[in-house]
Amino acid sequence: MEYIRKLSNNNRISYGTFRNAIEEIREDNYTFKFILKGQQDYIIAKRTVSIFPDCFLFLPRGTRYKSIIDSFDAVDLLSISVSADFMDSLHPGHTQSPYLSGLESFYPLSGDMRSNLLHLCQQVIRQEADEQRINESVRHCLNQYFQVHQRETSERIGKIRALKASTRQELFKKLTLAKEYISNNYNKKFNLDDVAGFSCLSVNHLLRNFKEAYGLSPNQFLSRIRLDRAKYFLEESNHSVSCISMLVGFDSISSFIRLFKSVFKTTPLKYKRRFFELKSC
Repeated sequence: MEYIRKLSNNNRISYGTFRNAIEEIREDNYTFKFILKGQQDYIIAKRTVSIFPDCFLFLPRGTRYKSIIDSFDAVDLLSISVSADFMDSLHPGHTQSPYLSGLESFYPLSGDMRSNLLHLCQQVIRQEADEQRINESVRHCLNQYFQVHQRETSERIGKIRALKASTRQELFKKLTLAKEYISNNYNKKFNLDDVAGFSCLSVNHLLRNFKEAYGLSPNQFLSRIRLDRAKYFLEESNHSVSCISMLVGFDSISSFIRLFKSVFKTTPLKYKRRFFELKSC
């Protein structure tokens, strides 16, 4: 079932649960796609971008894409579409940013932002909140997006050691493709040559500039993605720890448990048990 709320200022919020759905769409507004449960794939030009509950996708105006949900399991999708006037009213000049012109990108989703999104979903489902309250919730979500955008673009570009600003911006776009490739293929086997080829960088340029921008090597970033996805499966599925280890791409359960414990200071099984204990309280 899908709930849709169209507002008089041309903003649009939709929330629904979907299974095995394919749709071709053109976005007339600036649009944000959030997956609250499951996975959704987007084909944009020749790129495939996969979105999970730990990240969200930004689509500029005029973006044409194919949305694919290839799952019998429920996928919960929230879409927030906002006009250029609404965006500029919150952050003047933001729509003129070179990072909002033709560059679709995904960003990490924070816990605070997720809480606000869940509140917005409830407003849309109940159909009782007035436009002012819904717009206020959208403003709150967008303000959080602006903070993420600043951190994930301007600040990271500034860390790249290139003399010209245009060179740093071009390198950042290629690094975005590298990050996208790693995130999309986190549970598959690939090597640095694959990532470098996809992002049109040499392996040496990839290693140096990725570490400068993100503070992690590509392999460290891959491990973080795998651990984040593992946490999601531990929280939302009944899969065993060994099954989750394979689902997120680890070759052995022992290496998965060792890395998980080193980062989160607990084993995957203890994390799963504690999460469900807290959830049942």
